[in-house]
Amino acid sequence: MILDGKCPSGLLHEKWDKRRQELNLVNPANKRKYKIIVVGTGLAGASAAATLGELGYTVEAFCYQDSPRRGHSIAAQGGINAAKNYPNDGDSIFRLFYDTVKGGDFRAREANVYRLAAVSNNIIDQCVAQGVPFARDYAGYLDNRSFGGAQVSRTFYARGQTGQQLLLGAYSALSRQIRAGSVRLHPRTEMLDLVLVNGEAKGITVRDMVTGEIKFFAADAVCLCTGGYSNVFYLSTNAMGCNVSATYRAYKKGAFFANPCFTQIHPTCIPVSGDHQSKLTLMSESLRNDGRVWVPKNKGDQRRPDEIPEEERDYFLERKYPSFGNLAPRDIASRAAKEVCDEGRGVGSSGRGVYLDFADAIKRLGEITIRERYGNLFNMYEKITAENAYKQPMRIYPAVHYTMGGLWVDYNLESTIPGLFVLGEANFSDHGANRLGASALMQGLADGYFIIPYTIANYLAQTAPGKVTVEHPEFRKSETESRDFIKRLLSIQGKKTVTEFHRELGRILWEHVGMARSESSLKKALQLIPELRAEFWENVTVTGTSAELNQELEKAGRVADFLEFGELMARDALHRAESCGGHFRVEYQMPDGEAQRDDENFSYVAAWGFTGVATEPELHKERLSFEHVHPSVRSYK
Repeated sequence: MILDGKCPSGLLHEKWDKRRQELNLVNPANKRKYKIIVVGTGLAGASAAATLGELGYTVEAFCYQDSPRRGHSIAAQGGINAAKNYPNDGDSIFRLFYDTVKGGDFRAREANVYRLAAVSNNIIDQCVAQGVPFARDYAGYLDNRSFGGAQVSRTFYARGQTGQQLLLGAYSALSRQIRAGSVRLHPRTEMLDLVLVNGEAKGITVRDMVTGEIKFFAADAVCLCTGGYSNVFYLSTNAMGCNVSATYRAYKKGAFFANPCFTQIHPTCIPVSGDHQSKLTLMSESLRNDGRVWVPKNKGDQRRPDEIPEEERDYFLERKYPSFGNLAPRDIASRAAKEVCDEGRGVGSSGRGVYLDFADAIKRLGEITIRERYGNLFNMYEKITAENAYKQPMRIYPAVHYTMGGLWVDYNLESTIPGLFVLGEANFSDHGANRLGASALMQGLADGYFIIPYTIANYLAQTAPGKVTVEHPEFRKSETESRDFIKRLLSIQGKKTVTEFHRELGRILWEHVGMARSESSLKKALQLIPELRAEFWENVTVTGTSAELNQELEKAGRVADFLEFGELMARDALHRAESCGGHFRVEYQMPDGEAQRDDENFSYVAAWGFTGVATEPELHKERLSFEHVHPSVRSYK
């Protein structure tokens, strides 16, 4: 099937305005009659729930945390992009659009990316009005800094806590609607299933994570804002609770999953220290503004960094990519770090690390300035490593961070299931094969504050409110299936813990579907994952019962989904016989080692339809056309 993204025709800069004029509206009095479910209350979910509640809709918002303030958006450090051009250094909406399409290696939909760039300025105004304490310069104006993949300073930031401050702004707006009664919040509640009635999304089945009670909620439309799936690798920069379950279970109900193999490896993470770790820690990309990345020129050089003279250091990003230097895009910087470590020039006890050195910046700007810019990040690094990065270089290494793939959505953010809308990292729409730094927060807030209020109204205006209630037989069917799934997990009583299976899956994926992939490695993954999944269903142990607080049961359900989803990732990576962005197939590279795209055969979104567990999913394609940015060799040299 060839998919239609339903992008409006006409000039690029007029498409979103044109679409808004075409969309049906719901009048204020009627909005109160419609109910919308929002699953997830990070930036995308909190902003969507708050905005829809403000408009007058009745909103049921769900999160598995005890508070929306614990959404993983809080962990974003470096900043949020916008095309305001405050530094007067040549930025524009079109340049932000161009950088994003190029950064995604020409695997994103032009119309969506331009809309994202166009509404970016509104996001900053919205957040300033909410009181988000963005950094300001000496004159009091909002300050900017640079990020990877751009030659302008367009990133607004609040020290190294930008995600936290933006989430507090969205949470404030959400809290106002909770107090007003337009939004009802359901914390510590996990979605188990999407309920379809006549092929349309009309509710969800959930489990109260404290009492174990299974409940259902009916609505006129459902929004999934549940983030990405990086934790399929076990070790990632994501919070331990991040999972694929909501989107994967929607996939099993008919929503297509797009580009699942497009996962991002972030170059600026604290290296793995041992098997005791359950997650990895991100050090913000903003540090690469002032930190210089290097390794010794000689293999096996075990000297302390201060003992290695300048002429024996290889500032490899500056050497390989002189135009962008240490701010080369994440996928490129990550592969470059892996390359020097593979050569035997990595640092630290494992040899899997490179230096991020601030000595030059401290000498040039003074330690006080560096503390003002990055103090909390340096403190975090010292707490984890017991090393003072003001006195010696940080050690960093790439780690799984973000997922560009997600449920397929059209221009209106609607999935292939009518009435199911997908926002933020949970959809695939804006970042192509690689996300530029500081664009995740931008997409989440753009989708929640400025896009979904228009597009969901178009769907609701064409359906009668309250048409489906929880008395519909589909809810009982969903309850039975959910209870059977839980009973099956609890009945196995095997000998291996859920965490052991998860860790083993992560090792398979990191080794065979990680930073570098090949036909042979992917086929190996497709052999190993089904074997591990079969063992899981015969030998996992899940303690406790379903009718109580049971974190092992929660983890088991998520890992069961990961064990199926990991296979889908590997299949997608095997089918895409090219290298692009975060998807690097070793068979497809340029003579200088850079990614080699195949625009003739793979300039499309790969959207997969579920056909059953352990069976070949059905491939659907959305052709990508580039009318305003001509696909070219992606060079940052």
